Amino acid sequence: MTFHPLTLFDREAMQAVTLPSGRRNCNYTFANLVGWKFLFGTEVCVRENAVVLRYTFDGQRAYMVCTSEALSLELIEALFDDSNGDLTLIGLEDSQVAQWSMVNGQWSISSEPVRDQYDYIYRRADLATLHGRHMDAKRNHIHRFRAEHPDFEYRLLMPEHFDECRRLTEIWQEGKNQNQNQNRNETIDAEHRVMETIFSNWDALGMIGGSIFVDGRMVAFTYGSAVTTDTLDVCVEKADRHVEGAFAIINQQFAEHLPEQYIYLNREEDMGIPGLRQAKLSYHPEILLTYNVVHITKND
Repeated sequence: MTFHPLTLFDREAMQAVTLPSGRRNCNYTFANLVGWKFLFGTEVCVRENAVVLRYTFDGQRAYMVCTSEALSLELIEALFDDSNGDLTLIGLEDSQVAQWSMVNGQWSISSEPVRDQYDYIYRRADLATLHGRHMDAKRNHIHRFRAEHPDFEYRLLMPEHFDECRRLTEIWQEGKNQNQNQNRNETIDAEHRVMETIFSNWDALGMIGGSIFVDGRMVAFTYGSAVTTDTLDVCVEKADRHVEGAFAIINQQFAEHLPEQYIYLNREEDMGIPGLRQAKLSYHPEILLTYNVVHITKND
């Protein structure tokens, strides 16, 4: 098994596996992988029916495996050979954990769910229409925004808007820096670096974005890219907190204007932040995609 550092040139080979795989985990989104590789030292090995990602944390290796097929004994052995000892797999769905557990005669397997990393996946049509009594509060936010800003504009996010995105991100970040601890602020700084990587490689990464303008000024923007053929990963959503309903309107308008091939929107994890978890649950996800860490050792 031969790994190399992830580059933009890996997109075609990787997405030939990931897009039709049905694995909607946001960690397989190519744009995310490229954006965050500076932090995780991401390496990749593309096999015939699998993409294997290798990360190194404190000298220890961990792997993610994207495949639509059952995990083969050959692949397990190859991962063991590369790991030089005990094998750690991250980001496995419950169904994948069950696949690994079926080969427990030769290996000892333990798994641990990581709730903070579960992905929130919604039907695009649900976010676009906000139908149903359970969405009354969301519709009310939209109605108030439209009443106060009847001439607002939805614009496809383009490179000429990136400076406006930077300005709006600074406004968004000011409040965060005042209210979050040092670790959270470091995460925000890392997210800013990721955003700059995305902006610098917008077309090469296949990004899709939208924005809301009021009186010629951007008050919200979002962008994402495909994780599978029917699922778009929403990588970023920012809005001016001083504009009531700005978050609600960008969420709804982006879903409404997306190509119909996208049946689902993955709005990623909540990172264990209580307010963010409440906000994501309030939109009633169709799927709460599990995330497990699996440790495997060979039996003597």
